[in-house]
Amino acid sequence: MFSRIKRDIEVVFERDPAARSVLEVLFCYPGLHAIWLYRLANALYKRGWVLLPRMISNFARFLTGIEIHPGATIGEGLFIDHGTGVVIGETTEIGNNVTLYQGVTLGGTGKEKGKRHPTIGNNVVVASGAKVLGSFTVGDNSKIGAGSVVLREVPPDSTVVGIPGKVVSRFGMKVDACGIGEVDLEHNNLPDPEGEMLFCLQRNMARLEARIEQLEKELKKQDESKSI
Repeated sequence: MFSRIKRDIEVVFERDPAARSVLEVLFCYPGLHAIWLYRLANALYKRGWVLLPRMISNFARFLTGIEIHPGATIGEGLFIDHGTGVVIGETTEIGNNVTLYQGVTLGGTGKEKGKRHPTIGNNVVVASGAKVLGSFTVGDNSKIGAGSVVLREVPPDSTVVGIPGKVVSRFGMKVDACGIGEVDLEHNNLPDPEGEMLFCLQRNMARLEARIEQLEKELKKQDESKSI
């Protein structure tokens, strides 16, 4: 238990440059408190308890603003930054070394029974306000851009942005309407597929206008030669 607590604290220092001391992390990081309370609720839930784990989950939501269903499965090294508004559903599975920012929802769709929440792979980053909805897998080492709504499976080593979420890069290479090239996968510099699509449309329109102007000049020359 103490080794897991130590690891949880180390994760905060690894991923948040604002962390200054162990005492600050212990008392001022709601994401850490939510994870610890989840583990208590999850241990009881696995033993067949229902009401008490849900009460602990509700208390954690009141205390931290983060709601984690006690039935969720969470690996080692989860870091919830700030965390207000984070929701993790009952059948969610989260791998190791995952980072969630504030406002993230790992939710389900409809009223189906069984597995209805996403499976998040290892080393995944889900940025602020992103919604991952449904029973599918987000592959290892992937990034979900801020405000994205992901409704289908994400391959490993991908970057997803937009509503609905679209894969805009894989293995560090940009995937867009204009071709393939290198892309910076830094969390603060994600591609903008809509902006790139508009750029492509503008470029194609400029080419068409130039071609039409050229054809009009050729027709004009032909008319003048006929008149002579």
